[in-house]
Amino acid sequence: MAAGLLTYPAFGSAFSFSDSKDIIVGHNSHRYKVDLNWGNLNPLKTPVNDCHEMVQDSKGRIVLLTNEIKNNVIVYDKSGKLIETWGTDYPGAHGLTLVKENGKDFLLITDYERHQIIKTTIDGKVVFTLDYPADITAYRSKGDYRPTETAVTENGDIYVADGYGKQFILHYNYKGELQNYFGGAGNENDKFLNAHGICYDNRDAKNSSLLITARELNQLKRFSLQGEYLETINVPGALICRPVIHEKDIYFAVLRSKNSIYEDSGFVLIMNEKNEVVSCPGATAPSYKNNQLDELYQTIRLFQHPHDVCVDDDENMYVAQWNSGKTYPIKLTRI
Repeated sequence: MAAGLLTYPAFGSAFSFSDSKDIIVGHNSHRYKVDLNWGNLNPLKTPVNDCHEMVQDSKGRIVLLTNEIKNNVIVYDKSGKLIETWGTDYPGAHGLTLVKENGKDFLLITDYERHQIIKTTIDGKVVFTLDYPADITAYRSKGDYRPTETAVTENGDIYVADGYGKQFILHYNYKGELQNYFGGAGNENDKFLNAHGICYDNRDAKNSSLLITARELNQLKRFSLQGEYLETINVPGALICRPVIHEKDIYFAVLRSKNSIYEDSGFVLIMNEKNEVVSCPGATAPSYKNNQLDELYQTIRLFQHPHDVCVDDDENMYVAQWNSGKTYPIKLTRI
């Protein structure tokens, strides 16, 4: 990103920073120092296009997924040093889920242009692919299926969010056999407008569930593993991407502020185990009135279309961005 952070003239609570000082963002117990130089590489040798998602593997490495087919996967150490790259076959690389099986790491890559889910080893060897669900009558061709995200349970079941397609959530067993599907497009409680992200929530081991974003509705929805609607959590003003659970909290990249005059008006949002927003790095401090969250919006021009967050084992956060001028991720160091 270019030097010099600009404030939002549209909101009186906006603030700015001097480039010569540390940039601190966030609220309450979740505050961070911004590092705009982490992970910057030579774009002629290791380019990125959209930096869609990131995970930390069992070795502590930070794995970035981009839809740049010169190197779809970029692997860093936590300092931002390049370790390796791989992948040239994923033009619609969008979702990245880490899967641990028998002490080994695997990845699930969601590619909406290939209309597939691809399981790979941690170094890129393809294990299997899941194609479009031809047995579901709503899907007349693979072009109807544009998946954006996956979630995996302990027994290996895979849930796919068709966030750019028909808005269904598809449930497969570990063999890749379709078990169930639910959702679809709509404003109703059990439906979605842009089922963009999904994660498996086992913070309460006796009541495991799925958290699924309805991004255009500014909502996070909870479902049982059988697809039964349970609850909606409203996040007014925030177009949230996938939920990322770390310890007891849920982290989100917010693509943009709903009512902003700027398209790239995103920020980061952190929610505790009570579903309360506790911090919004780059945005307004969360405030509740009569148990209702006030509308959130970006207050500093720090992030450009943030698309995912990765929280490492030191509580630091890495923010991957879509449509941000081919910028590398931003690191937020927990303070």
